[in-house]
Amino acid sequence: MLRRGLVPGGCALRPPAASPCKACVRKLYQKSGVDMPVIGIDLGTSNSLVSVWRETSAELVPNALGSVLTPSAVSIAEDGSVLVGQAALDRLVCAPEYSASGFKRFMGTDKKYFLGGQTFAPEDLSALVLRKLKDDAGQWLGEDVNEAVISVPAYFNDAQRAATKAAGRLAGLRVERILNEPSAAALTCRLYDQSTDMKALIFDFGGGTLDVSIVDCFENMLSVMAVSGDNQLGGRDFDRQIALGYCEANGLDLDLLSPLAQADLLQRAEACKRELSNRKETLLHIAAGEAAGKLVLTNQKLIDMSGPLFQRMGTPVRRVLADSKTRLREISHIILVGGSCNMPVVQAFLSRLLRREVGHPFSPDTVVGLGLGIYAGIRERREEVRDIIMTDICPFTLGTSVVGSREDDTLHMASIIERNSPLPCSRVKKFRTTTANQTKVHVDILQGEEFYSRDNLLLGEMTLNVPPAPAGKECVSVRFTYDINGLLEVEGTVPSTGEVRREILLGKRSGMTEEEARQRIQALAALKRPPHEEEEARALLAWGERLYAQTTGDERTAVVLAVEDFLKACAAGGPVALARGKKVFREVLERVEKFSAGYGLLPSDDMDDADAFDVDDNDAADADPEGMGPPPSGSVLQ
Repeated sequence: MLRRGLVPGGCALRPPAASPCKACVRKLYQKSGVDMPVIGIDLGTSNSLVSVWRETSAELVPNALGSVLTPSAVSIAEDGSVLVGQAALDRLVCAPEYSASGFKRFMGTDKKYFLGGQTFAPEDLSALVLRKLKDDAGQWLGEDVNEAVISVPAYFNDAQRAATKAAGRLAGLRVERILNEPSAAALTCRLYDQSTDMKALIFDFGGGTLDVSIVDCFENMLSVMAVSGDNQLGGRDFDRQIALGYCEANGLDLDLLSPLAQADLLQRAEACKRELSNRKETLLHIAAGEAAGKLVLTNQKLIDMSGPLFQRMGTPVRRVLADSKTRLREISHIILVGGSCNMPVVQAFLSRLLRREVGHPFSPDTVVGLGLGIYAGIRERREEVRDIIMTDICPFTLGTSVVGSREDDTLHMASIIERNSPLPCSRVKKFRTTTANQTKVHVDILQGEEFYSRDNLLLGEMTLNVPPAPAGKECVSVRFTYDINGLLEVEGTVPSTGEVRREILLGKRSGMTEEEARQRIQALAALKRPPHEEEEARALLAWGERLYAQTTGDERTAVVLAVEDFLKACAAGGPVALARGKKVFREVLERVEKFSAGYGLLPSDDMDDADAFDVDDNDAADADPEGMGPPPSGSVLQ
C-alpha cells in the first residue's frame, strides 16, 4: 500500500526541485546541527545517480542535462579531456578505443582499460563517475560535498567493496559506509509505506549484477535475513544475446567483427531491448557495412534466445528462500530494483516463478538512490529518520584453513562466520595442532564458499607460537568479529601460554594475478589424487565441492563428512567398496542438492519433490500462495 503523496512508478514525494540557494542550504544544515551535507550515490553498472536528504524527504539530484540518471561511462576526448556520462556513452559507438563502460563488473580485479594511450583500473574509471556525481551535487546544493554513502551489490566480496571505497577516495570523498543495494531499496519502501509490517523479497537486477534478498520490516526496524546473487548477470547479457541472435540470423560471427561494428551492434541491441518494453515487436536493422542485416525481435523470441539467462535468474531466488528458511507464502511484498526489471520478459518470468503479479510502486531505476538519500539523512541524524534501525548480514562465509583427512591433505575451508549471519557478529572456534612438536600455527583469513582454501579469497594472515607437544595436544582459539562497516577483527589465542594476537582487516584489497589465475585453472583441471583419475569420481567430487559452496550449517557439514567418506572408499581400492561409496555419496548429494536449491519452496517447481524437505500437510498451501492461482493470463512465458 502506498502512502498519500506517492505516485506508482514515481521516485520521490516530489520531483527533483530547482537548485536551492546557497544561503538556504547553509541555514538548513545549521538548523539540523550538521556541518556538511552527506550524499548517497548509487554507483551502477549502466547508470549512476546521487541523492540527498532535504527537509523531510530524499531527493534525487539532476545532472547538467537535467536527468537524475548519469550513464556510468567514461571517454577520453581527442584533446585529452575526460568525458563522463551521456557523452561518453555515445562515444562508445563512435570511438570505442577511447571509451569504456561496464567497469563495475571488474571492481576489485586486476583488469586494465587502455583509453587514448592511458591506462586505467576499474576503480579509476569509477572514481571519474563518482567525481562527476560529487560535482553535480555540489553545484545543485551550492555547497562543497566531502562525504558519501555508496551502494554496492549485496554479493560484492571484500576486494570489490574495498575497490569501491578506494574509488570514493580517489574522487575526493570520505566513504565511511558502504550500503548494500537491496537494503537501500527496502529503506525506501519502508519509509514511504509504514502502514503494515512486511517481509519483502527484493529482486535487484541491474545492468551487470543480480542480487536477491529477503528483508524483514517491523515498525522502525529493517533486518536483512539472507542474500544471494550473481555478480556476472545483468541486462548487458540480454544485449549480447540479442546481438548473437542477430549474427546467427545473418550469417555473422560477433567475435570477428571490428570493435566499431561490435559496439554499434550492441548499442542497437540495447535499444531494441528497451523498445520491447513498450512494443510487441521491433526491428534490428543495419543497412550497410560489415554487420549489415536485419532481425525482427519480439519478447517471445527474446525469451527463446535467452533461456540460460532465465535459469541463472531463478537460482538465487531459490537459494535466498532456502538460506532464510522462508516460504513463499510468508513474503508480503516483492520489490523490483534495477533498470533491467523494466523488461517485460523479466517481470513475466518472475510472475511465473513466484505465481503472483509483480508490480513496482517505485521506479526500479531510482529506488536504491532514494534509499541512499534516506540513509544520508540517517547519517546526518535528521529528526525524521534518525530512529530507523537497520541490521545487515555477512554475505559471504569467513573462515580459515584446516588440514583434511589422511586421504586428502589439501587444505580446506573451515567456516567461522557463515554467510547470512546477522551483523555485528562474533564467533570463535578451536583448532588443534596436526604434527608432533609443532611450534607455530599459521592462521589465514579466508572469504568465500569454496571447499578448498585455495579457491577462496585471502584477506590476511597471522602466526601463533605454541609449545612443542604431541600432535593434537596443543590448541588455538580463533575468534572472528565482523561489524556492519566491513571491519573484521581476528583474535588468536593460545590457551596454554596465554598469548593473544589481534589483526584488524578493513577492506584490504586481495586480488589474483594472471599467473595465480593460470595456476588455479591448471590445478582444478588436473587433480592428481587417485580418486580424481576416474571420471565419475571426479564428477562426484566436483558436485560435492559445489554443494559445499551453496550450503551452510548442517547441510554443509553433511557434505564435508560425505566427501571424507567417499575419499576413504576411493583409497580402499576395492571395486565393491568403491561402487558402494559412489552410491552412498550420490544419495547424500542428491538430498542436499534438493534442499540447497530450494526446490519445493516455489509453486512453479515440481511439488513431487516436496518430501525432500519434510513437508507436512499444512505446507500444501504453498502450491498456491494467497490463493492466487495460475500465472497471469497473457504472460509471455505462459
